[in-house]
Amino acid sequence: MYKVPLLINGEFVDSSSSSYIDVTNPADNSVIAQAPCATSQEMDQAIASAEAAFETWKEVPVTERARLMMRYQALLKEHQEDIAKILASETGKTFDDAKGDVWRGIEVVEQAMNIPSLMMGETAENVARGIDTYSYIQPLGVCAGITPFNFPAMIPLWMFPMAIACGNTFVLKPSEQDPQTPMKLAELFMEAGAPKGVLNIVHGGKDQVDPLLTDPRIKAVSFVGSVPVGQYIYRTATANMKRAQCFAGAKNHSVIMPDANKEHVLNNLVGASVGAAGQRCMAISVAVFVGEAQNWIPELAERISKVKPGLWDDKNAGFGPLISPQAKERVVSYIKKGKEEGASCLLDGSDFTLEGYEKGNWVGPTVFSDVTTDMTIYKEEIFGPVLSCMNVDSLEDALEVVNANPFGNGTSIFTNSGPAARKYQRNVEVGQVGINIPIPVPLPFFSFTGWKNSFYGDLHAYGKQAIRFYSETKTITSRWLEGDIPGGPNLTISMD
Repeated sequence: MYKVPLLINGEFVDSSSSSYIDVTNPADNSVIAQAPCATSQEMDQAIASAEAAFETWKEVPVTERARLMMRYQALLKEHQEDIAKILASETGKTFDDAKGDVWRGIEVVEQAMNIPSLMMGETAENVARGIDTYSYIQPLGVCAGITPFNFPAMIPLWMFPMAIACGNTFVLKPSEQDPQTPMKLAELFMEAGAPKGVLNIVHGGKDQVDPLLTDPRIKAVSFVGSVPVGQYIYRTATANMKRAQCFAGAKNHSVIMPDANKEHVLNNLVGASVGAAGQRCMAISVAVFVGEAQNWIPELAERISKVKPGLWDDKNAGFGPLISPQAKERVVSYIKKGKEEGASCLLDGSDFTLEGYEKGNWVGPTVFSDVTTDMTIYKEEIFGPVLSCMNVDSLEDALEVVNANPFGNGTSIFTNSGPAARKYQRNVEVGQVGINIPIPVPLPFFSFTGWKNSFYGDLHAYGKQAIRFYSETKTITSRWLEGDIPGGPNLTISMD
């Protein structure tokens, strides 16, 4: 059985741990690898390696750090399909979806290539007579990242390239459910020329996360995952005087106005709701139909019914299995609860199985209508291929529903009315808004800006906010008095 290594001080090493976690193929739950729970000594070695590497890495010119990211980006592009195959085998994602996961990470590395201009400070001459003020952007030190199963390439690439480009070093604890993908990312990063200790990777669960939150050598922590874990990490990290950015749950609404292009709406909602088996923090899980648009719901359910789950290498598959038996059990229980609480189940995927892979974590596409805000399937994040459809009479009613929800990750509106779109984007209390676009994930020169219970922290991922999160600003005010240089005109000033 393949045992996933650790990356410590530039070396891929076998753990001495006696505790391992099975990595399974979600299509049939066969064990494909084992990830170690790093020992306390290995955790200390990883952090110490990053701390030692920071002393030299912070002195590397910003242009050289940018060139490292250029080489890394080229290798990621060259090996995109190789990474995607590993990713698909671990997560069950379709191959095209897996390639998209990798590509969205590559885009963040491209942003990290721009680090010289992103780390430029500010200056103001003559703020008082003979006095100038200017600022430098400097790295923090050792940073840590804790990443989820659903985007094992993209989300690690949200974190360590930006942090390292800023001059920091990094300790990554990826999901134990699909650790081979981030290890491939690390392999290519080392091939690109990353110095020893700049990136370290450890594996495990809560026992391995806690040292990253409490060790004083770590200055900042980034996290993506569930609400309870996000709250725990944010509270623990900040209580230990660290910066923290924690991306948590979501309940993303799409508002459909009756003047929208019906064909465009239906085509977009199909993929946005059940694509990737709904295991996306930006998936559309609630469709709010306004007025006469409510008549489109049966046709939407019919189109979604044509999406068939399948294996990662099946080109006809719409999405793959859920990540684990526990995830399947949870999603099926929500579907059952929706029926019990009075929602109309137009499409039920609870009993879906794939021939020859009956032991897999399969759930078919599911659509509910007549959903209300007091139902469990509305209040809780399902994280599966389940779409809840709601009916309201007006845009104002839709805004009231969306703004009352405790999550604020992403939302969208479909309309041909400029005033309606402007009113929605201005008044909706959600961090990322799409207009006639179902999933408004920004490109990396903007930041990923969830609100409310979808994010705990002050500075978001990638874009300019990531630079601020992974750096400190030093402001200098200087005054040079005119006159003779002490020591006379022949004084030699050493620049050593």
